[in-house]
Amino acid sequence: MLDDDLAVVPEADAFLRHVRFGKDQAELTTRTYAGHIALYLRWCIRTGRDWRVAAEEFGLFVVWLKFGTKQVTGIDRPPGTGLVYPGPGAERAREPARIQNVLTGVRQFLLYGITTKAVPAHVMAQLYEVAENWDLPEQARGEVVTGYRMRPRHRVQVPRKKGERATDREIVALFLACHNARDRFIVLLLGRAGLRPGGAAGLRREDMHFMPDSTALGCTKQGSHLHTLRRDNPNGAWAKRQPTAAPGRWKPVDHLVVLAYDQYVLERMALPHGPESDFVLVNLFAEPLGAPMTTYSLGELLGRLSKRAGLSRRITPRMLRRAAGSNVADAGGG
Repeated sequence: MLDDDLAVVPEADAFLRHVRFGKDQAELTTRTYAGHIALYLRWCIRTGRDWRVAAEEFGLFVVWLKFGTKQVTGIDRPPGTGLVYPGPGAERAREPARIQNVLTGVRQFLLYGITTKAVPAHVMAQLYEVAENWDLPEQARGEVVTGYRMRPRHRVQVPRKKGERATDREIVALFLACHNARDRFIVLLLGRAGLRPGGAAGLRREDMHFMPDSTALGCTKQGSHLHTLRRDNPNGAWAKRQPTAAPGRWKPVDHLVVLAYDQYVLERMALPHGPESDFVLVNLFAEPLGAPMTTYSLGELLGRLSKRAGLSRRITPRMLRRAAGSNVADAGGG
């Protein structure tokens, strides 16, 4: 994390190291936090505030985020000294959910600063207020019927909306638009097993337990299933929120996924570069041949398939994941 003079901001740098290595968060999560902190520090510098105690005026920071254009909030310095910052009445520059995420990241940064004594302790009262727990769901209250909790002082109303999911008709259209067994397997893997993009791109061949009994592999789980483990992968794939102990999280798969995988393996092993990598999903027809696919390439593949299938919208990996979850819920599953 560098300031406008390209000097390292030690407090921000220490926090990001803590997120990445101390809390074992994903590299993408760390990069997201870095973007949040950069916006906060940029606001402080350009408005003449000390970032350590500027939380007292968080409301002004929210307005800056809400209406600040790229010219105002971007990395380049605003031209001239008489720039008037936009405010209420101007066109919104960021959605409420985006602003809420930035505030959450900045609060975590300042809390870390309080614990390391880089930020004054009284800033805690600028960030949080004491509130009753009556507005929390019953499951979140624990055994205490009436209690108190720390609630952020500054909040943004985020409209609740249900995440978009791919319909069964769209999934079938994607499947029929595939030109090879690998792409068909990817569609079924995401659409029926419900893997996250990072979990799918990080799969190794040893994770695929597609047999009725996997005892010979040292696995006690019965039926066809796969495991997603958190690893440091060269393609940047990162399994999210995994148990610390092996064999990690596991997911059952049905016969359609197993059959698609068998066809994919036959297709892959017939190519000279097919057996090179231990990753399940590899580049078979595009450079670099034999290299593991990335989460970005999975999204690009689904974008091409959506266009080829003539769909009215672009289907993403997460829309396939939501489809899998919705189908399980509709069938009475947990």
